[in-house]
Amino acid sequence: MVEFKKAQRARFRKLRDEYIGQITVNDRSLAFSRIPGLLNEHLKPGVILAGYVALGSEADPSRLLVQAHEQGCTLALPHVISKSSPMRFLRWAPGDDLIEGPFGLMQPNEQAEMVHPDVLLVPLVAFDDQLMRLGQGAGHYDRALSVLENSFAVGLAWSIQHVAVLPHDPWDIPLDAVLTEKSWITL
Repeated sequence: MVEFKKAQRARFRKLRDEYIGQITVNDRSLAFSRIPGLLNEHLKPGVILAGYVALGSEADPSRLLVQAHEQGCTLALPHVISKSSPMRFLRWAPGDDLIEGPFGLMQPNEQAEMVHPDVLLVPLVAFDDQLMRLGQGAGHYDRALSVLENSFAVGLAWSIQHVAVLPHDPWDIPLDAVLTEKSWITL
């Protein structure tokens, strides 16, 4: 299973990179530029929304985060120390400084306030019809989602990252929804 997932990650990263290379600059700039209504229902003032800083060809939530902040949401970004350490979510606002963490992640300084997100925008390598996600392989989000039981987890992905069925382990946590540049997907 480990080797199969590793091969799937490589396959979907390549597909994602190729897809991004083929879409127009205008289409890329429009993608994830406005909070869709079905997500906005979860983003009331005071809600804590966790996002991430996109790496490479990942779907970029930055404009969604700015809009949510303007609507009164508190924002957070993940903070990672190592592959085996639990991921924490630290308070962040647009314009706050970020530091480079492990794996090239840009994250808040460890002195930032730790918060517990109500809604999470989650990066992924691939997702399937049951809203299972294939992540980077360290298990950070699965571990975080397992203790954030009442949170609403939304995967952000390019439509090319969809597959009918992904292999998953018993500890893998399904998403509540997926937002692509084309659609909002729930079960």
